[in-house]
Amino acid sequence: MSKVTFAATQMACVENSDINVALAEQQVRAAAARGAQVILLQELFETPYFCKDLDNSYLELAHEGSANKLVRKFQKIARELSVVLPISFFERANNAFFNSIAVIDADGELLGIYRKSHIPDSPGYQEKFYFSPGDTGFHVWQTRFAKIGVAICWDQWFPEAARCMALQGAEVLLYPTAIGSEPGYPDINSSGHWQRAMQGHAASNCMPVIASNRIGLETGASCDVTFYGSSFITDHTGAIVVESDRDTQDIITAELDLDRMRIERATWGLFRDRRPDLYGDILSLDGGRS
Repeated sequence: MSKVTFAATQMACVENSDINVALAEQQVRAAAARGAQVILLQELFETPYFCKDLDNSYLELAHEGSANKLVRKFQKIARELSVVLPISFFERANNAFFNSIAVIDADGELLGIYRKSHIPDSPGYQEKFYFSPGDTGFHVWQTRFAKIGVAICWDQWFPEAARCMALQGAEVLLYPTAIGSEPGYPDINSSGHWQRAMQGHAASNCMPVIASNRIGLETGASCDVTFYGSSFITDHTGAIVVESDRDTQDIITAELDLDRMRIERATWGLFRDRRPDLYGDILSLDGGRS
């Protein structure tokens, strides 16, 4: 299929999970009604972003992937609407906890799970308390409409993750996100930086990027975070073709001609001219070679 319509959503989350899930379902249905075939919801939309605080009671929110009622619910919705849904959820696997994505195809099949690889640890974003670093590696998924690569929030700052998915044949990169203000650093506004990092992935890999972020003020025990929305979709050159504002619940869509982008990607020579034999330094933390 050449032309595919993608959607990114953004919404504020409240303490009641049933309300959040119902709103997410409404957004999926509204996006599908507008012709979207691949629909991206934000990171951990089932609850408020609990990583603002260190509170072990939040670990009770995690569930096994195979038994997760949230995933099963959206499998049914995907099947009903014939849409692809990467669904963010808090996963428990025996005694391990992960920030995960269930990739659901348009027939409702669970294609697999990706576990967030890069785990942040800063005021307001204390994810290392809750999540182990993902052990799945980066994957791409052949869905009914496109071959997609999906990573999560802090992953989006790392060009290595985007390149790994591109090398595996991704046609588009999707990033569900929860990012906003920086507690303790009120002068920092990273929204432009955040967008430009992913625009760079699009430009360097000659493929579009879809990013979905949450909105709203969330008050925690130790700090508050105001999430800045700004969800967006780029083309394969990194240009933003549609974006949301910082405050509004929203659904954005864009029709992308993946066949045309595939031809341009091959013609541009970015993958032809790579020199992996020279990139050994990237395998170390300090740029040194053993």
